[in-house]
Amino acid sequence: MKATVHVTLKNGVLDPQGQAIHHAAETLGYSTLAGIRQGKFFEIEIAEGADLAAAKAEVEKLAHDVLSNIVIEDYCVTIEKSRSAGGDDEEHSGGHA
Repeated sequence: MKATVHVTLKNGVLDPQGQAIHHAAETLGYSTLAGIRQGKFFEIEIAEGADLAAAKAEVEKLAHDVLSNIVIEDYCVTIEKSRSAGGDDEEHSGGHA
């Protein structure tokens, strides 16, 4: 199994890095972009044989406690089941302060 965590700034939180990227893109001729917000992306390998519910709970806690600053960021956790374990189903969940 693999977990992915997307961490993004909450709406209303200023994003100077996203604004700088947007400005640079416009300078390079990208004219159809209305705005850019940057974030963080984590890929987490889950131990073989781990219980899906326990793994999801642990990654959720990691995202909340370590990977994000819940005052200014939101996160979304996705668990992708192994293809060898009967498919590539995904489970999604998110965290908000």
